[in-house]
Amino acid sequence: MQLPRPIGREAASRKYDILSALMAFALSRDKHIQRQILRIMALITTRYNWQRDELTMGQGEIARLWSVDERTVKREMARLRAQGWLVLKRQGARGRVSVYGMNLNQMLEDTRSAWPLIGDDFVSRLQPAETPKHAVSNVVSLRTVHVADGDGSLWSAAQACLHAEDAAIYGAWFQALADAGVDANALTLAAPTKFHAAYVASNLKERLLSAVRRIDPTVRDVRIVA
Repeated sequence: MQLPRPIGREAASRKYDILSALMAFALSRDKHIQRQILRIMALITTRYNWQRDELTMGQGEIARLWSVDERTVKREMARLRAQGWLVLKRQGARGRVSVYGMNLNQMLEDTRSAWPLIGDDFVSRLQPAETPKHAVSNVVSLRTVHVADGDGSLWSAAQACLHAEDAAIYGAWFQALADAGVDANALTLAAPTKFHAAYVASNLKERLLSAVRRIDPTVRDVRIVA
């Protein structure tokens, strides 16, 4: 899913959608997840610049906002970065605090299971934010679409998810990708040609990563090579 940056005429509704998804997801989880999401929501609502996608706030300020010590702030910020929700845009230096961005698309994807708890109208409102099928299925595959037998691997499980989501796109682009292993929290997939690799990386990587992360949330990236 690619969510438009929350600016312009629909900015307010998009912001509420993101915060609503976080809230509903937190309420459906245990107290540890609830506390973590409450903390990220506090950063979003008090200091996040939506238009510039920037959170500029020192560890001391965050500790005061969260009512914790700075060691807790360091641990929690590291968890949020590892989770893919926070992105370090500029490392802090002497006299200057770090600048973070918010991966709003990842937040929505990770909270997708809680959308129905808000209501069908919420789900239908967010679904159009996904990549339109006609934009990525302009190449008709003449090959038989085949889903790999479940061999217990991460990629075979992700293939089943991708096929269930859209068999046409799976057959045209994902079926030909071969598992090249997982290393340093990244799954590497081999494409048959450089063009194939470039197209998937440019147009379908978020959909691909989303499916992989539903199987193994520790994976933070998918590399496409030829």
